[in-house]
Amino acid sequence: TDNCGRFNSIMDASLLYRRLAVIANPLWVQHNGRMNVKLPVFTSLVSLLLPLGAHSAVAATAGPRPNIAVILVDDMGFSDLGCYGSEIPTPNLDKLAARGLRFTQFYNTGRCCPTRASLLTGLYPHQAGVGHMVTDRKQPGYRGNLNDRCVTIAEVLRGAGYRTAMAGKWHVTRYTEPTVEAEKANWPRQRGFDHYFGVIKGTANYFRPDSLARENEHIQPPPDGFYTTDAFVDNAIKFIDDGDKSKPFFLYLAFNAPHFPLMAPAEEIAKFRGKYRVGWDKLRERRHARQIELGIVDKAWPMAPRPPEVNPWESLTPAQQDRFDHIMAIYAAVVTRMDAAVGRFVEGLRQRRALDNTLILFLSDNGGNAETGPDGRYVGQNPGSEDSNVFCGQSWATLLNTPFRRYKHYNHEGGISTPLIAHWPARISSGGQLRAQPGHLVDIMATCVDVAGATYPKQFQGKAIQPMEGRSLLPAFENQLIIQRDALFWEHEGNAAVRVADWKLVRMGRNSPWELYDLKADRTEQHDLAAAQPERVKELAARWDAWAERAQVKPYPAGDPADTGAPKKGKKKRAAK
Repeated sequence: TDNCGRFNSIMDASLLYRRLAVIANPLWVQHNGRMNVKLPVFTSLVSLLLPLGAHSAVAATAGPRPNIAVILVDDMGFSDLGCYGSEIPTPNLDKLAARGLRFTQFYNTGRCCPTRASLLTGLYPHQAGVGHMVTDRKQPGYRGNLNDRCVTIAEVLRGAGYRTAMAGKWHVTRYTEPTVEAEKANWPRQRGFDHYFGVIKGTANYFRPDSLARENEHIQPPPDGFYTTDAFVDNAIKFIDDGDKSKPFFLYLAFNAPHFPLMAPAEEIAKFRGKYRVGWDKLRERRHARQIELGIVDKAWPMAPRPPEVNPWESLTPAQQDRFDHIMAIYAAVVTRMDAAVGRFVEGLRQRRALDNTLILFLSDNGGNAETGPDGRYVGQNPGSEDSNVFCGQSWATLLNTPFRRYKHYNHEGGISTPLIAHWPARISSGGQLRAQPGHLVDIMATCVDVAGATYPKQFQGKAIQPMEGRSLLPAFENQLIIQRDALFWEHEGNAAVRVADWKLVRMGRNSPWELYDLKADRTEQHDLAAAQPERVKELAARWDAWAERAQVKPYPAGDPADTGAPKKGKKKRAAK
C-alpha cells in the first residue's frame, strides 16, 4: 500500500487475495472432484481488507492455489521448437504455446549447472555457490554446491503447504558419489523435494545412466526398455498420484535431452534420415523466415552470419553431408521424443482434472552446444545407440541458435536465449500470444512464490537467506508492459554481460573488450556501438562491476576460467550446503 493505505496496483490486490486464500485454507471444500471456497465467509474476509472497487479486479484469481510444473530441457537452442521456428516436429509443445504464452526475450545463464542453481534458488548462480561447475574452486561463488544462504523453490513451497517432487537431472552438487550421508546435503531430498527420481550427474547415457537415483539412493536402470526421457515422465506422473491430494503440487521435471551424448531409439532416428541433407545454410534461412512470420524476431534484425569456422554446406563432400545428416537426425529424434514425453505428461494432468489449474513453465538451460567444434562428434558402430558418443557440434549449433550469435558457455544472445512457454488455462485465457518483456531464470522463484501465495524466507534452518533477485512474471502474463527491475546480469568463465532496458554490454572472456548493442534495433548483435558511446559503456561496466562484487562473481577462482576439473567423488568432511 501507499502512505494512504491504498493498493498501489491491481497486482498488489491480486497477491493479497491469493495469500488470503492460503490463510483461509480451511475454508476450501471438495465438491465434484474440485476444490471450491465457501464464498460468503471468504469474501467477507477479503472485504475487510480490500479497498472499494478492487473485488472485480481480482475475482478471476479466486480459487484453489495452482499446481506448478517447471520443465527444463538441456542444451536445446532458441529455434528448436516448431512454435519458435523449427522444422523439428514438436506438436505437443506447440499446443501448449497455442493455448498459453511464448516469451521472446527470456534468458538463462548459458550453462547447465549455473542455470539449475539460478532456477532453483531465484539467485544469480554465484550467489548460490555454483558460479561455474560442480567442482570446488575455493572461492565463495564457485564451491560447486548450493550453499546454506539460499533456499530452493521446493523448500519455500513445501513450507507453504505444497507437496514437492522432482524427476530428472539434478547437477547442483559436487558429491555425485557420496561415501557418507553428510555428503548428500545437496541432493534433492535434502533440498526440499519429498520425492526424487533422476540422474545426479550432469551427463547421462539415455539408455543406461550411471548416476540414476531413486529418493536418496543410487539404483541401476533395468537392463531393457529404459530411456531417461520416458522414465522421468513415468515417475513425474507417479509422484502426482502419490501423497496428500488435498495439497497442490510443485513438480520440477528436468530432462537430460537433448544433451550429449545424443541417443534415441533407432526407429525414431530413421524418421529423420535424409531430411537434413539440405544443410545448415538453407535451414537457417528457413527457420529465420518462420521466426519472422511467427513474430518471434523482428524482421529488421539481420540473421547472424555463418561463423568462419563453419564450412558452407555446398563445400562438403557427399560423405561429409551424409555424416552431418545422421548427426542432426539423431538430435531431432531426441527432441521429438522429449516433446512426446511432455505430451504424455500433459495428458496425464488432463486425465486427472489437474491441467486447468496447473502453471506449466517450459524452458532450456542454455543455447545450443558447439562443443567438439565444427565437425561435432560421431563415434560408435551405431551412432545414436547406447554405445555411441555423438555431439551436434558447432556447425549444427549455429542452426539451433538461429538467428543469434554464439552458443552455450557464452553471454551473447545465442548462449543465453531460451524459449519460455507459460501455460495455465485457469489464468491465461487468451492463448497463442507473445510476450516481449525481458525475463530471466531468477524470475521463476518469484513467480512460484507469487502464484502459490507463499512467503520467501529471510531465515531458513537458522541461516540468513539472501533476498531473491527476480521479479514475478504474473504482470507479464497479464501483459503489463514492463517488469520493474534495474538490470539483468551474467558471468560464466569470464564471459560477461549486463542488460539495462534495451542496452546490452557483453564480452567474451575476462580480457576481451566490452561490446555494446541496442537490442531493440539489433538483437542479433551485429553493430557494436562501444566506440561510438564510450560513456554508456563506462556506466554499464560500472554496474556490472558493482554486481560482480555483490553477487560473489568476485573474487575469481585461480586458474583457467573454463577449467572444470574432475567431479568430486566423496570426502570425509561434511559437504557445504
